[in-house]
Amino acid sequence: MPVPSPDVFEKLASFYLGRHYELARGELKDDLLMYDAKDLCTHAMCVGMTGSGKTGLCLSLLEEAAIDGIPAICVDPKGDLANLLLTFPELRSEDFKPWLEQGEATRKGVTLDQLATDKAAMWRKGLAQWGQDGERIAKFRNSVDIAIYTPGSNAGIPLTVLKSFDAPPPEVLADSDAMRERITGSASGLLTLMGINADPLLSREHILVSTILSVCWQEGRNVNVGELIGLIQSPPIQRVGVLDLDSFMPPSDRAKLAMQLNNLLASPAFSTWLDGEPLSISKLLYTDDGKPRVSILSIAHLNDNERMFFLTILLNELLAWMRTQSGTSSLRALFYMDEIAGYFPPVANPPSKPPMLTLLKQARAYGLGIVLATQNPVDLDYKGLSNIGTWFLGRLQTERDKARVLEGLEGSAVQSGHPFDRAAMEQKLASLGNRVFLMNNVHDDAPSTFQTRWALSFLAGPLARDQIGRLMAERKRLLHETNREQKSESIQEEPVAPTRPVIPSGINERFLVPTERANADARLVYRAAVYAEGTLHHIRSSANLDVWSDVRLLVRCGNGVPEELWETSELVPRDIELEDQPDGDYAFSELPNGLRNAKRFKNYEKQFKDYLYRHHTMTLYKSSLLRSYAPGGVSETDARTSFQQAAREERDRQVEKLRDKFAGKMKALDKRIQAANDRIAVEEAQYSQAKLSTVLSFGASLVGAFLGKKMASRTNVSKMSTAARGVGRAAQQRADVTRAEDTARSLALEMTELDQELREEIAVFNEKYDVNHLELETTVIAPRKSDLKVTEPMIVWTPWQVDSSGIATRLF
Repeated sequence: MPVPSPDVFEKLASFYLGRHYELARGELKDDLLMYDAKDLCTHAMCVGMTGSGKTGLCLSLLEEAAIDGIPAICVDPKGDLANLLLTFPELRSEDFKPWLEQGEATRKGVTLDQLATDKAAMWRKGLAQWGQDGERIAKFRNSVDIAIYTPGSNAGIPLTVLKSFDAPPPEVLADSDAMRERITGSASGLLTLMGINADPLLSREHILVSTILSVCWQEGRNVNVGELIGLIQSPPIQRVGVLDLDSFMPPSDRAKLAMQLNNLLASPAFSTWLDGEPLSISKLLYTDDGKPRVSILSIAHLNDNERMFFLTILLNELLAWMRTQSGTSSLRALFYMDEIAGYFPPVANPPSKPPMLTLLKQARAYGLGIVLATQNPVDLDYKGLSNIGTWFLGRLQTERDKARVLEGLEGSAVQSGHPFDRAAMEQKLASLGNRVFLMNNVHDDAPSTFQTRWALSFLAGPLARDQIGRLMAERKRLLHETNREQKSESIQEEPVAPTRPVIPSGINERFLVPTERANADARLVYRAAVYAEGTLHHIRSSANLDVWSDVRLLVRCGNGVPEELWETSELVPRDIELEDQPDGDYAFSELPNGLRNAKRFKNYEKQFKDYLYRHHTMTLYKSSLLRSYAPGGVSETDARTSFQQAAREERDRQVEKLRDKFAGKMKALDKRIQAANDRIAVEEAQYSQAKLSTVLSFGASLVGAFLGKKMASRTNVSKMSTAARGVGRAAQQRADVTRAEDTARSLALEMTELDQELREEIAVFNEKYDVNHLELETTVIAPRKSDLKVTEPMIVWTPWQVDSSGIATRLF
């Protein structure tokens, strides 16, 4: 069997998943199974029992998406997805050895070194059989950043969802249905974490927490969990429905609920939930420099309540992010979850189910593909899964599983308007073997059976927490060093005021609320800073730009007032909290001399306005290739991300044009093929065993892979995907069939030329739309001076902790 060439399966806006498979004869075909990236916009489901090859297929799908520059968020309940980091371009035995178990070597009667050598040889051979090598592994790893996050644990990169329940973006606030889903999901997830199984319509606890979140979010106010405890005791409402607050839920019951939440947060076992990077969908999808990221969210270490809480918050955040994106028909990002059973059940309605159902219904319009996997199909809501367009079906364990899968397929067929042959599908399901899958894609004319390709990643099985720790150790060290550099500075005998410093008359004073926990043995100190706010208006009609924005700047003055005050300022997030009174646990640093004179603040205000005009310009980014501007106010990284999606959309449009163009050529060639076959049949009956169609795949491999199953009804390419081995045999049978042979050679040459033409056109537009080399034009726009408004600068006391060695770390 010929080895496929990378020219065939690379750069086709398609995912290389395997080869077509003949179930009746149990053998592979030459045709490659190429899956259109765009088809994932209508979502996919992978079903298969243990040992069916489900994990290998799903990892291959994620590898292909990564090579195409598609970011992904992957929820991993077992530890299998961490295998995506076990990629060894040099395929050396020493690369494999750390991930092998001595027990496996003992069972096979070999040393661990020999087992590593065997695994490396097996992977090298397996890849080669599928036209892959170490170079493609390197391409995969270089295309994306891969990180493992572990919420509630520091095994991987810690990830917290408890620092705040942030108010959703304006797009969600303006959508009553989306707002209701967000509130219900957040309240349900939190109560589930507390061990309270609360019905959103009947539970007093759920209604109270939902009402508090609704009131705060409508005001644009973020609510951290610590604040929520106080808000439960003293809610910002007087009535719930027609009842006054105390009649609905007495103070003693509210105090009990607040105590439950407080005990949860105070538990030492729960402290890891409070540390780590804040949950941000955009950061999970892209690095700070705009590189696509595959974020693996490992939850194997969590209990059932913690898993449900985390997944519910994650899905709601994903919904909120999705609604801030522009609509597109091209794939923008993936959300993948293995072992979905239990989170999307057929009868019950856990907190994770409503947001998942909304994603399945709405995400396609935003280019967000949902890929789900399970080995227990009987535990899934197949009415909800009727929104899924592609089903990858592997070997199933029980008749109940097969019946439930058929039910889901039938529902999907009804939804898409496609015919469905239940008996034929049932027969195919019963014949599937290891690594052999049936793909039912609503975008194709008929189901396909295929064997999965060899995975680029080493499939070592589920990785334990210590193995995840080893994979992420270096990244965590770099993150820790970066955070420490950003938050810490050395101080020498910082003068502490014996009493709270007196602020000059006419100058306002506020106290910044800490967002970080202080160490138990640290000294707490307030250090002075200057704070001011400004409103800017950037406008440029040619770029359709008319943007108002608010800026908040803080200048730290702990080591004295800088000579150029605002040049050292730092941007402050919108949700900072300033209080009128200090925390009694904090001492005060001395007030710098530069802040003791009220007259200077008038000058600071003038300098602030001038600084904003000079330094808070807006850079517009334009792509000459796409003839469009990125949204105003975004960074170069975000601009490139925006243009990357636009380039992908344009590439997909060009692919469709190429398909139409070559389908037409193939249709014309089909007629000539049929005419040649008819002439040969008349001239020589013996020649019927060597139909001309066997000749015509000189170069047809690329055309066949590119047109794929969608064009099967429009061309004869599916009949021409075998190698051209028939010319010599046919010519030897009857030497006097010269005219037929000449026709065969002519058509074979034409096919080769068609293949070469396609290669050249693919190369041209792939180079043209290569986002890694996208050139951007920049235009710098200053804020309109007449619209520039600023507040009077004030003194803000910022919270710090100082350890015994004099290292100060900010707590904000």
